Amino acid sequence: MSYVFGETRAVDRVDLRVGAGEVFGLLGPNGAGKTTVIRCMTTLLPVPSGKVTVFGHDAAKEAMAVRRLLGYVPQQLSADGGLTGRENVTLFARVFDVSRKERAARVQQALEAVDLLESADRLAKTYSGGMVRRLELAQALVSAPRLLMLDEPTIGLDPIARTSVWEHIDAVRRATGMTVLVTTHYMDEADQYCDRVALMHRGRIRALGTPGELKADLRERRADDSEPTLEDVFRDVAGSGLGDEGGDFRSVRSTRRTATRVG
Repeated sequence: MSYVFGETRAVDRVDLRVGAGEVFGLLGPNGAGKTTVIRCMTTLLPVPSGKVTVFGHDAAKEAMAVRRLLGYVPQQLSADGGLTGRENVTLFARVFDVSRKERAARVQQALEAVDLLESADRLAKTYSGGMVRRLELAQALVSAPRLLMLDEPTIGLDPIARTSVWEHIDAVRRATGMTVLVTTHYMDEADQYCDRVALMHRGRIRALGTPGELKADLRERRADDSEPTLEDVFRDVAGSGLGDEGGDFRSVRSTRRTATRVG
């Protein structure tokens, strides 16, 4: 798949397959093309027919069928501070056309999955940053998606809140067999929770494999005997030319606003 904005080739011949039940990490510096890939998969950007398929459904021809299979947590905040946690999740249940008969039970299950039942009837604006991210996770889970897509889900959170969010993601995935596709800049998260990762740079996939495989490959290529981390792999793949990366002004502003509001 390729995607071009004007004269900028944001995605350049990316070819990826994510296995059912897998936690797959899409890593790379800002501007690498990760979010564009996510938006194509979620049908937020148009793609040529046959280039993106989700569980056998063509994202170009069967957009609604694809959307029904997805749960999506974007970088930008999707929770409404003027609604309670329960009202936020109920709103998403209605958007995803969860039947009225099942709606209350689904909302309850989603809130329970992220440990927000006790706070469900408080306004979301009173939640901590970690609670807000867990609420957004509940919003994405209420439709019982087969594929959960997370675009930097722990941005702006402290280490304890980050761990809490990931523990809930991991628990739901293990219980349901759901597939998870995540972008993150936290290499420790990717190393600990992802079955496989792909590292993007300048719109292309530069490395693909399990965190262990990528670290072992770098260790073989290095002259010293030190044990490399996934961050070392990241720097090896994308370290040259990072000075002109970082996205445009709008994306930087949006990310900083999200981090400020969540934090």
